Amino acid sequence: MKQTKEVSIMEIERFAIHDGPGIRSTVFFQGCPLHCPWCANPESQTIGPKLMYNEKKCVHCGKCVTTCPVAAIEIQNDHLQFHREQCLHCKICEEGCLQNAIQFNGKKVSIDEIVDMVLRDRAYYEESGGGVTISGGECFVQFDALIELLKRLKEEKLHVAVETCGQTSLEHIQKAFPYVDLFLFDLKHTDSEIFHHVTGGHLETILRNISYISGQNPDKIILRVPVIPGFNYNDVTMKEMFRFAGACGLKRMHLLPYHTFGLNKYAQLGIPYTMECKKSLHNDDLEKYRKAGEDMGLTVIIGG
Repeated sequence: MKQTKEVSIMEIERFAIHDGPGIRSTVFFQGCPLHCPWCANPESQTIGPKLMYNEKKCVHCGKCVTTCPVAAIEIQNDHLQFHREQCLHCKICEEGCLQNAIQFNGKKVSIDEIVDMVLRDRAYYEESGGGVTISGGECFVQFDALIELLKRLKEEKLHVAVETCGQTSLEHIQKAFPYVDLFLFDLKHTDSEIFHHVTGGHLETILRNISYISGQNPDKIILRVPVIPGFNYNDVTMKEMFRFAGACGLKRMHLLPYHTFGLNKYAQLGIPYTMECKKSLHNDDLEKYRKAGEDMGLTVIIGG
């Protein structure tokens, strides 16, 4: 039997309802070419297992300290200190933690395993008009595995959506296009210098990929704008994004309010949260932009 490729994922979320139409299974790939400071899933930015420590669950029993084979954990002033650069990702500490205070996020699985998992809910997809969404991180980072998975899912006649920041080659988009029913495509800004400075991305690449998909089939793409204070949460930038969507012949946009739900993950990973804003936006904060988009001929949804 032919062995399928492996892919590094965070998780497979079953019964998802916000990642495309109907009830879905969402497969979260690891790896992302951007470094957005508001990222709600920092464990997805690079490929490989990530040690996550939730101090609120810890009872400081010290078992992880005594069992770590490389002394990467110690107790200082009644707090656990992790020397993450020494960690072997052997997961002995995770296995011995009865409180689940230590967990490793990120694992390699085969394409066969993913397909077997998502097919368990075929009846729910068919009943609700749902399917499977490939998300991230950024799923195009692991392109060879992505293409194999897309082909396998379409062989099963499933509806397939892809969530993407668009920071990938046009060739990759062209190869994936026949196997994707819906692109949930991030548009974060219209100023290339600001975009590159904040995220490290190249806006020209992203706009070109959006233009290609919309030129092939505008019904295959929904633009999704994460609305971020201090970045794009202003009248000028929002209206420029609406104008770009209209110029591409697109009709649907989702406005995603900035939130801080992932802030605790930064603490669990032992990395700083560099966003100055620590206050979430709410749907009401974006209502004027929803109306502005509607006035420009778009169907605009807050959330999605």
